Amino acid sequence: MGGGSRGRGPRFEEQKEFDQTILELARVTRVTKGGKRMRFRACVIIGDRKGRVGYGIAKGLDVSQSVNKAATQAKKRLVTVPLVNETIPHAVLMKFAAAKILVKPAPKGTGIKAGGALRVVLELAGVPNATGKILGSNNKINNAKAALQALASLRKAPAKAPAATAGTAAVQA
Repeated sequence: MGGGSRGRGPRFEEQKEFDQTILELARVTRVTKGGKRMRFRACVIIGDRKGRVGYGIAKGLDVSQSVNKAATQAKKRLVTVPLVNETIPHAVLMKFAAAKILVKPAPKGTGIKAGGALRVVLELAGVPNATGKILGSNNKINNAKAALQALASLRKAPAKAPAATAGTAAVQA
């Protein structure tokens, strides 16, 4: 017989709400009087592929601890991305530190034409069609922050107000 639940109620597979990608994993060292102290720093991007994406950066004594802490932090920093016709509503150029990100809307069927951190952010945000270019810095973390700021700055076009008819003009007068 296989390992059952042993009378502890039904087993449910935990359904993950977000997909996560480790953007950068680094071993960092702090030099103290007693020697060097090693830690791991993880930069994690999370997204539900339905318009929400976020990032987190955390350190821990081992890789799994730093990744879990970064994912928890990313859930607190979610950005909602507005989509219009399976792409972003308008082009945007965003600067963060020395990193510059250019993101443009693209027609259906184009896919994501972008590289590095920008591509990861757009995929996890659920943007099906967009083109992008990373200008300036090669720093993955700053590029991801610039990409998230760019997506946060997107605005949907306001709905046009219906034209006033003769009947409504007479009522207002």
